[in-house]
Amino acid sequence: APAPILKQLSEAGLTGRKAGRGFYTYAAPGSDEVVRDALTPLTAAEGGGGRAVRSVGVAGSGTMASGIAEVFAKAGYEVVLAARSQEKADTAKARIATSLDRSVSKGRMTAEARDTVLALITPAGTLDAFAEVDLAVEAVAEDLEVKQDLFARLDKICKPGAVLATTTSSLPVVACARATTRPQDVIGMHFFNPAPAMKLVEIVRTVLTGDDVHATVREVTAKIRKHPVDCGDRAGFIVNALLFPYLNNAIKMVQEHYATLDDIDAAMKLGGGYPMGPFELLDVVGLDVSLAIEQVLHREFRDPGLAPAPLLEHLVAAGCLGRKTGRGFREYARR
Repeated sequence: APAPILKQLSEAGLTGRKAGRGFYTYAAPGSDEVVRDALTPLTAAEGGGGRAVRSVGVAGSGTMASGIAEVFAKAGYEVVLAARSQEKADTAKARIATSLDRSVSKGRMTAEARDTVLALITPAGTLDAFAEVDLAVEAVAEDLEVKQDLFARLDKICKPGAVLATTTSSLPVVACARATTRPQDVIGMHFFNPAPAMKLVEIVRTVLTGDDVHATVREVTAKIRKHPVDCGDRAGFIVNALLFPYLNNAIKMVQEHYATLDDIDAAMKLGGGYPMGPFELLDVVGLDVSLAIEQVLHREFRDPGLAPAPLLEHLVAAGCLGRKTGRGFREYARR
């Protein structure tokens, strides 16, 4: 299979000397004179600091979007939480209030601190509210066309110099960048679910991402008390590229009657030291999300062993998506 970097360069239109940029930047299309420009990566010694970020826009109304908005507001950032309607945005903020109320009841924060955090979050029914944010983070459906459409809109709405970040877990970040006229401002910022609890953020820079944008996101990640890890723009990044082949193999073991899901979960927790077994984790992540990631990995690397297990496909087709629907690999009590 072609190396992922070649795919990224091709999708970005960086096809070599004939385009004026490939692995190097050239004086003009067809020239062999190598030059430095804003898109040519600088060495660490030459790189500068990040951009100032005081306000953050979060696009989306689901669990991930509200969780990310909560994280930024807790760190003192002014947050605009934008959804497709004012009602959806208000519902997302209400979800944050419920989360904060649980923290208050458990003694993890005071009622005053909760009120301060909520006051920093402004729900909005349109992306137009992102006009003055310094950092825009999208957390919408894991569908490339949806994300590209959103980035094209952010490109027109957000002010010059705003950083545009995607929380995609598996899609090519460079494809989102190419939907804008400022691909140097686009970067991946992959949070894990639930965002308030999970400490990791994968920072995914493309072949077009500016050094100051990368520095900005690393600084912001530290300020929101998350641990940043850098990785290249290829399917699955770090965590999912390692995790989902393991999860897929666990499903295959069950469908081939090699072991029961209860025994596999117990074996990986007690023998492998994992906090959750693979089937517990799949039901938490969501079987539809898991299937989408498996499909992306299979398409990217063309490895037959990465083909999604038929049992996973069948459960998704049946609407058994995990805890969020009350049934996945196991059944759950309705709340």
